[in-house]
Amino acid sequence: VLPFVAMAKEFAARGHDVILYANPFFQHMASEESAIRFVPISTVEKYSSVLGELADGNPRRTFQRVAREYVDICPEYYRAMKADVIPGETIVIGTSLMFAARLLGETDHLPCAIIHLAPSVFRSNVKPSRLLPNWITPRTPSFLKTTAWWMMDKTFCDPHFTAPLNHYRAELGLPAVDRIFCSWIHEADSVVGLFPDWFGEPQSDWPKHVALTGFPFFDNGDQTPISADLDAFLKAGPPPVAFSAGTATATALEFFKTSIEAAKIAGLRAILLSHFPQQIPTDLPEHVIHVDYAPFSILLPKLAAFVHHGGIGSTSQALRAGVPQLIRPVAYDQFDNADRAVRLGVAREVLPTRYVPRTVAGVLRELTTDAGLRQRCQRVAERFTDCSSIAAACDAVLSCLCEDA
Repeated sequence: VLPFVAMAKEFAARGHDVILYANPFFQHMASEESAIRFVPISTVEKYSSVLGELADGNPRRTFQRVAREYVDICPEYYRAMKADVIPGETIVIGTSLMFAARLLGETDHLPCAIIHLAPSVFRSNVKPSRLLPNWITPRTPSFLKTTAWWMMDKTFCDPHFTAPLNHYRAELGLPAVDRIFCSWIHEADSVVGLFPDWFGEPQSDWPKHVALTGFPFFDNGDQTPISADLDAFLKAGPPPVAFSAGTATATALEFFKTSIEAAKIAGLRAILLSHFPQQIPTDLPEHVIHVDYAPFSILLPKLAAFVHHGGIGSTSQALRAGVPQLIRPVAYDQFDNADRAVRLGVAREVLPTRYVPRTVAGVLRELTTDAGLRQRCQRVAERFTDCSSIAAACDAVLSCLCEDA
């Protein structure tokens, strides 16, 4: 959601009328901007309920539940957005799996932009993104690559995404679409990748009209500084390790229990990041603190290492901060993001099945003592000299959609 809040603020600053549609859980993030009208979709209770149903460590079950939620919520987004259309003046912008934007673009003949937050959404046989713990690679024979994509579509994408989408398309009077993750999700007037080409290098079999604009570093750090308790903890000892299961996870109690024990074994202080208190053990040791939220742009440069799930926001913020990473990917784009960070030489991966105290402690010792790894982290951090990715994304949308922009 944060990248879209950032784009909304940029468009508003340029004089556009901006409407942001999202769950009311995120309303406070846009509330400071009177130029942005926030339209709540669904409820905070539903949002929390869905996250509580996601199976930490089970990528298939997790993505099935997420798919069902996207399918269920699509009509509500579509109806809310359609009610605000001004013919001839409206541009609709959406993200990879929020199909309402594409549907509205088709039914109302509106210019449409799709924003992809991570490179894993682009299918490639030249250099396949890693979508599961064990997946096809560039060295996989061509016929096996074709078979793998076909099996993924047949057994997962088609029943959980394509079939429900086509059912709703029929209600809207639109024709059915096939294998939507091959090309349909990229068939918009403007397609933007919010990541740099050195992280997700475009392949020869990617869509040709993709504009890569860089990571969208926006975390409300100017509005939400770190708390006094966290600031005092940071100053009270050596740099700690922070642990995060991701903002879209509410069932990671075992992850945090294991992390506390691993930090103890490694002799490291620890910060547990989660806005779901039910994930955090009670009676934390003296060397451990729990915080609901801290802007990564402020916190991560102060850490000895960062342990996280591999979400694109966490990964990119850690790259910019120059902090060593231990990534525990669970689902979605996380396996691919972890793979790319490991290849850059700045991260180590530990899958959930191997995330046990002594293994994690050993990796943390390596991350916090390896001078060569720290130097590689700094070299990657030096690539972040341009902070104009949000402006560039807005430019890409307008240049493709508005001839007079």
